[in-house]
Amino acid sequence: MKRKKRTTFFLFLSICLVFSLTACKRKEGRPEETEGTEPVYEENVELTVWGAEEDEALLKEIFTSFQSHYADQASFRITYYPQSESSCKDALLGDLEAGADVFAFADDQAAPLAAAGVLEPVENADSIRSANLPAAVEAASVGDTLYAYPLTADNGYFLYYNKAYFSEDDIKSFERMLEVAAEAGKLVAMDWSSAWYVYAFFGNTGMEVGLNADGLTNYCTWNSAEGPICGTDVAEAMLSMAKSPGFSNRTDTDFLAGVQDGTVIAGVSGVWNAVAVEEAWGEDTGAARLPSYHCAGQQVQMASFSGCKLIGVNAYSEHYTWAVRLAEWITSEENQALRFAMRGQGPSNINAANSPEVQDAPAIRALLEQSEFSHLQRVGGKFWEPVTAFATAMAEGNPDGVPLQEQLDQLVEGVTAR
Repeated sequence: MKRKKRTTFFLFLSICLVFSLTACKRKEGRPEETEGTEPVYEENVELTVWGAEEDEALLKEIFTSFQSHYADQASFRITYYPQSESSCKDALLGDLEAGADVFAFADDQAAPLAAAGVLEPVENADSIRSANLPAAVEAASVGDTLYAYPLTADNGYFLYYNKAYFSEDDIKSFERMLEVAAEAGKLVAMDWSSAWYVYAFFGNTGMEVGLNADGLTNYCTWNSAEGPICGTDVAEAMLSMAKSPGFSNRTDTDFLAGVQDGTVIAGVSGVWNAVAVEEAWGEDTGAARLPSYHCAGQQVQMASFSGCKLIGVNAYSEHYTWAVRLAEWITSEENQALRFAMRGQGPSNINAANSPEVQDAPAIRALLEQSEFSHLQRVGGKFWEPVTAFATAMAEGNPDGVPLQEQLDQLVEGVTAR
């Protein structure tokens, strides 16, 4: 489990009621109710929450309002640990009963978490469905069953650019952007160490990748040697980009560092960096759909993976009912609006998403523009490492000289392994 640092919020309140515990293997701590009486609550409620490291200040505010709202019902001790949404599933499955009570995770993990018994169907599913965007509800569901609480509807990527350097025509072509950056002694950044971003080059080529019917293994045709665009055409286009002095293969964290120190003037990222980019570039901040790139004698619009961030409740929580209430509180309309205000993340809640503040945000508009060329991320675990290995070799200029078709065949063999 990734725990970079620990922040514990001790929220002690006056206890108005006394709770009588009943033995239960899991989901202990549900309030007991009898007809004609008020529910009786436990004296102390301890909950562990996993969330993005950047969300610490936001979550602290949310925890404080939660405990204030329920001040007359229990005493809370809420412990927060930073945990990447992208690796939440692996951390949870390592030890289910020791995992967080409430956790944020990327939507592609919903099905395996439900299959493992970590998530149970949401009890008030109809109200959650009606309050959130259909795409976010679909992302939080397995089949027709809702298993998690939608948190954001913005887990995709697009182009950030500095208007002081690029015109509206420049940003239509990736190659043109690299020329502008090189002439200015600056950089355009993209993370080729992440297969998530590398999908951008293959997604609109006619070649495919996705989940098989078993929900675990993948199909992939990125090594295709037939059709208008072949796998080697994409590889050659990537090699050409990597040669440009205006290109920088760097992680999302390093992209932001470059924006802040002035070396990076454009890059591919998501709304989670919107606030920091705007602080660095001010009125020169630009955001748009991804550009096209030159491949096989034509311009190909870059694609993107899309998705949502969700909040889950651990079925093994000792205080399951309180964990559910906290999950609902974190994903409420008010707190999704607060998340947008503090972190720039796009709400899944319909009312929050339709607010003027959200609709006017450049990053949200760019994400909507890119949505025409985005696809819901649905790939199995074997997808990531082979694609990263291939793209890293392209970013480094294919230093070992391995034939491109051979590398693509190895990529597909790894992605489709059973």
